[in-house]
Amino acid sequence: MMERAESGQKLYTRLRLWEFPDQYVIEPTDGSSASSLVVSRADGSMSLTDEVPECSSVRVPKIRAIFGVVGLLKLVASSHLVVITDRECAGSYLGQPIFKVKSLKILPCDHSLKNSSIEQKKVENEFSALLNVLERTSGLYFSYDTNLTLSAQRLHDLGDECKLLPLWRQSDYSFVLEGTRMWRRGADPDGYVANFVETEQIFQMKGFTASFVQVRRSIPFLWEQIVDLTYKPEFEIVRHEEAPQVAERHFLDMRKKYGSVLAVDLVNKHGRRLSEKYANAMQHILSDDVRYLHFDFHQVCGHIHFERLSILYEQIVDVLKKNWYFLLNEKGEKMKEQLGVVRTNCIDCLDRTNVTQSMIGQIMLETQLRRIGVFGAEETISSHPNFDESFKILWANHGDEISIQYSGTPALKGDFVRCGQRTAQGILRDGWNALARYYLNNFRDGTKQDAIDLLHGHYIASVSRDLTPATQTGGLEAVASFPLALSLVMVGFLFATMSLRKAPNDLRHLFFSMVWASMSIGVAAVMRANGRIFCNRPRLHRPSWH
Repeated sequence: MMERAESGQKLYTRLRLWEFPDQYVIEPTDGSSASSLVVSRADGSMSLTDEVPECSSVRVPKIRAIFGVVGLLKLVASSHLVVITDRECAGSYLGQPIFKVKSLKILPCDHSLKNSSIEQKKVENEFSALLNVLERTSGLYFSYDTNLTLSAQRLHDLGDECKLLPLWRQSDYSFVLEGTRMWRRGADPDGYVANFVETEQIFQMKGFTASFVQVRRSIPFLWEQIVDLTYKPEFEIVRHEEAPQVAERHFLDMRKKYGSVLAVDLVNKHGRRLSEKYANAMQHILSDDVRYLHFDFHQVCGHIHFERLSILYEQIVDVLKKNWYFLLNEKGEKMKEQLGVVRTNCIDCLDRTNVTQSMIGQIMLETQLRRIGVFGAEETISSHPNFDESFKILWANHGDEISIQYSGTPALKGDFVRCGQRTAQGILRDGWNALARYYLNNFRDGTKQDAIDLLHGHYIASVSRDLTPATQTGGLEAVASFPLALSLVMVGFLFATMSLRKAPNDLRHLFFSMVWASMSIGVAAVMRANGRIFCNRPRLHRPSWH
């Protein structure tokens, strides 16, 4: 987004886009008197102008309001301007409004493409198709006034010189590289991991500002799941011998940023090589500042007894009290500092992780409320039904938002976070979402990942790259079989859900629900057993995560 000339930290809140035949002109319309930005439609070159070019009968521009300029993306023989065309206020952060991107527009600067070779035009068309996926990307947030990539504590501790820098210079770029489930797993050789989310829980009351930060991150060594149309593709650990070094680099980076680290691993112990490998990789880096705790979530809590997370709390309470939280008084003076962080992971860092983090977040919020005198010694959030409901909804929405970005569906086990207990409808909804994840992971996320990689510059945009399609098997049978089978499974789950809702009034519907669910599971099992029959789409070559 364009910076104001008079302040390096402020951004224009409203802009007008003039689309001339030969150039785009972006004019500030929020009362500022700064220059307008001119972008050539021939090659994407930029310049500033103090006046909007004149219109004429042969030079009639299309005019639209926009709310920010994301940037310029260069391809093989053209460039594309990315702008925000719609937004909505999603809340506030430390008193400043936060906006959610409702729609993006990709504007081509490709007039020079007419002089390009046939090969270049072919590659450009393929890349341009990926850009259309970006216009439908959800879960993007921004602020004109404050840096969303820094926690309240890091913002408070920011030096005066840094505060004078424009927001993009202050930003932590760790938060602009998330991928999609299955296509981004584990760590790279430098220790940077997939699905890294920093969750900050902030409240302001009676003049106090309190913050508590948690993080979720993928298991920090080189591993992957190759999408092969099975429901749960096999894990593959890459370059076993490098696991300890990769983990060491990862936790060194975390210590620099957060202080001490408690790594809570929620992966199943039995049948999962990842947990064993993770524990082994941690052995030589454990210290007073780096701790590792394995908690077999499914073995202890099963699929419904999530209240047993209190067992985990008893194991980590001393660390939580040692690390504490961030607290400012009415004068903006620091009263407490968070000295460490809990790092939570399961396989996807989604469902089990969100349930666990919401439990820790609730306990820390209660601690903070007692500290400033709002709660009594034995008072809890559950003592206040309205507050309790709002807190649960907040965390459930948070989990859904992360899950939609990474997997394409709302979080599983969300009924417990939202309602405090597992429900029959919630379990069936999880089954539906799990099925949707399967479809998206195998048939949509590859394209989405290509688009993300293109946006972040992970492609080397050139004509010489390999365009050979992946080998296909199964022919027409493969193409026709999967949509039919998937439709049957979805219909089965739909009728199972409808029947279950009527079961309390008529037990026959419980039987019908079981029949429909059994049919769906049976078809799904056949799909999994014959997963390799169905063809996967040919994909563009891209560098791997590792």
